[in-house]
Amino acid sequence: MPGALSVPMPQDKKTRDEDAAGLPTSRLARLRLILAFDALLVEKSVAKAAERLNISSPAMSRLLAQIREIYQDPIVIRSGRRLIPTPLAESLRQRLRAIAAESDTLLDARAGDSPGPGPGSAPARPTVGPAPATPIQAVPLSMRPAFILEGAPDPGAMARKLASIGEAAPPQMKLAKYIALTGAGTSGSRPLTLDEADEAFSVILAGDADPIQIGAFLVVMQYRGLTAAELAGLVRASRRHCGAPGLSAAHADLDWPAYISPKSREAPWFLHAARLVAKAGHRILIHTQKKSGNHLEAAARMAGIGRCLSAGEASAQLKKDHIAVIQLDSLSTQLHGLMSLYGLFEMRSPLNVLVAMLNPLGANTSLLGVSRASYRELHRDAAAMLQWPNLAALGNSRDVAQATPFRSTTIFRLVDRLPRKLIVPSTPEPRAEPPIDLTRLEYWDAVWAGRARDDRAEEVIVSTAAAALLALKRDEMSYAETRAEAKALWRQRNAG
Repeated sequence: MPGALSVPMPQDKKTRDEDAAGLPTSRLARLRLILAFDALLVEKSVAKAAERLNISSPAMSRLLAQIREIYQDPIVIRSGRRLIPTPLAESLRQRLRAIAAESDTLLDARAGDSPGPGPGSAPARPTVGPAPATPIQAVPLSMRPAFILEGAPDPGAMARKLASIGEAAPPQMKLAKYIALTGAGTSGSRPLTLDEADEAFSVILAGDADPIQIGAFLVVMQYRGLTAAELAGLVRASRRHCGAPGLSAAHADLDWPAYISPKSREAPWFLHAARLVAKAGHRILIHTQKKSGNHLEAAARMAGIGRCLSAGEASAQLKKDHIAVIQLDSLSTQLHGLMSLYGLFEMRSPLNVLVAMLNPLGANTSLLGVSRASYRELHRDAAAMLQWPNLAALGNSRDVAQATPFRSTTIFRLVDRLPRKLIVPSTPEPRAEPPIDLTRLEYWDAVWAGRARDDRAEEVIVSTAAAALLALKRDEMSYAETRAEAKALWRQRNAG
């Protein structure tokens, strides 16, 4: 009808608030994502974050999926019962905290407690000079409720107190500061930065920490879960403490850590694989813990690989034999002593993770055995932060890079500082051989010498050597090609 008012039809809410990809476009929807992101980083649990925001767990899962889509990043990775933030998520933590805590402050009922000007009072005079400070004078350290008990310090006060502990503070006070940052509970904790983790662990390595502080620091970090930045800081402090050189091809080609549980009864087949790679001309350094499992020291002697008593001796042996073994106590008595705390804790600590990245001779390439998927990414991301060029983490063994070819596995890699993944399919498992009347190490040696035939063991050795060659050759060869080379090396191992 002419002259009639045109009334727009209401849009569907999804069309108003989301784009074609289903991502939020309205400011209200985006603010909801920010608060959800912050709650996830604080709670490290989808269910607990949902409870904090008073929404259902499926709704929180949908918000997490949207956050992942926006940032093109996993944001959090499951490790046991906890969610570990990715390096990207950690880099955003403080900005998210500031926004979330400021929103709490603005909506705090007490904000309106101050009486306004009374009737007949003079109007307020305009101020001259800089704008007044915002209610949050320091970035809060973690999520807090909208109310605070009377007399309790707020996050800003805690931040200012910890910030007052500066460079001139005694070492124990510095370490106490970092223990407080990581272990003050939901209302006042956060992960350490790379530099903070470096400084904290340097205090411990220098012998300046109280024993109670050492236990508190390690247990808190283990319970909460390491971040890549923290691991990178621990590794940097440890390598500096050991006098490890920068990464290059000057001393070693491949770093192969082997910190095996003394309870392990698996034969050290990986050592045969390392011998194959060394026979191909690559210099392999194996570092391990005293009294390690698999009778590794005895196996190395049986194979003619003597224990080196210093990094210099190991470098010299690599020039001559292309393979060397060194124990942690020859690199650092302090790290060796800290690793021995396992008997007091009866659980692993961040030390078990960092020694795998000690790389005492600064090899350009590292080969690790890491069973948890989140830890494989943790090692890779920490190595990237440290500007390491090449790393490969096998997913079938916890303590040493030894392949389990009868299960599909994913190798997490750094190739010329770029992250990569390689899925290696499983192979049929050969039938177990009848037992031979030999000790475990005698049988291990007999397989290498050809006096015993064990198709299953040979498959483990060849697959492990193929992974090591792949890590060394980077993109020059495919896994199928390095596997073929490893098979040829195995057939020729006793020739000449």
